[in-house]
Amino acid sequence: MSQAAFHYQGEDLWVEGVSLAELGATLGTPLYVYSTQALKANFQAYQLALKNQPSLIAYSVKAASNLAILHLLKEEGAGSDIVSGGELKRALQVGVDPQKIVFSGVGKTAEEMIQALKAGILMFNVESAPEMRLLAATARELGKKAPLALRVNPDVDPQTHPYIATGFRESKFGVPIEEALALYQEATADPYLEVVGLDCHIGSQLTSVSPFAAAAERLRALLARLAAVGVNIQLLDVGGGLGINYHGEEIPSPQELVQAFGELLAAYPGLRLILEPGRSIVGQAAVLLIKCLYNKVTPFKRFVITDGAMSDLIRPSLYGSYHEIKPVRAAGRPAAKVNVVGPICESGDFLAQDREIPLVESGEFLAVFGAGAYGFAMSSNYNSRPRPAEALVDGARFRVIRARETLEDLTRGETI
Repeated sequence: MSQAAFHYQGEDLWVEGVSLAELGATLGTPLYVYSTQALKANFQAYQLALKNQPSLIAYSVKAASNLAILHLLKEEGAGSDIVSGGELKRALQVGVDPQKIVFSGVGKTAEEMIQALKAGILMFNVESAPEMRLLAATARELGKKAPLALRVNPDVDPQTHPYIATGFRESKFGVPIEEALALYQEATADPYLEVVGLDCHIGSQLTSVSPFAAAAERLRALLARLAAVGVNIQLLDVGGGLGINYHGEEIPSPQELVQAFGELLAAYPGLRLILEPGRSIVGQAAVLLIKCLYNKVTPFKRFVITDGAMSDLIRPSLYGSYHEIKPVRAAGRPAAKVNVVGPICESGDFLAQDREIPLVESGEFLAVFGAGAYGFAMSSNYNSRPRPAEALVDGARFRVIRARETLEDLTRGETI
């Protein structure tokens, strides 16, 4: 997916037509910087792949949920894949058509179900029998029919980090595919449930389409069994999961992803395909801009201590994830093996370990690449640190899309 919006112009790193050094000096750091050009290009790659297929691209709001990003993608034609009432509020606030919203997640509450039923969303992706029964009871209280798909677990290996693998039999997500037929029949018999779809999401940061193809075979067999007992499936939601290039990974294109479901779609030409991309839309469309505070050299290790911390980007600490880090000013300088760390009082507070990068001095900026997905969305106030600001660049212009939190914000709502 596109990362071309970030490039060196002379000795300085730019995003589209804006200097990151100027952004850092103007807006301060840590700062998430998103590229409009990259967001649009990544979304349009999915549109191109689906141009001959009845479909819905429901952007996965959890990846990056800023209202400006949701609105930009909505204007491009995106729907929303949500996992909470808060995400539903965000989607509706920017004008996403409720008939382009799918509600996923294993722990939906009755209050969230009421909120979604009143909004008139496209469907609920139901992940357990108790959830399905609560949905039916909630719909009955409102006098409505709840449209649903069952999220089935096909027990395929997505070949990704265990924390973001969701397709195994042991996963908390979905229902075992062997139990789906009976649950669909139960749902069909309930007057307050409307079976409209079949859902499957096997994991995140996938770098091969073979797990998708394996899942497609099992979904096709299940669709045949459902058709045989008169269960009508109109929507096939195959989730998201396509990865991005963090560290030299070869990533399939959206076209290759769609082709992995080609035989299934050919066998059921009336199906509307739903994709839920998140990381592949926004991941490489942003950097986290940070500043070097100190260079600390011990007999055993060299540390670049920055104002960016695990509270700003937790992925390296949580998953051991690799994010490329480059100096914003690329003047010739020696490189050294360093740990890039933050000010949090945890040994696990790092952005890179034993990484060879060009040395920077105090006050210089660094860019952490591939930070758009699950970056700000997973940030926190740990150590009572204000969360970063967010900025969106469009050509030679930029605007702040989330103001930097203040110290006063940290205690808002608290009482003595």
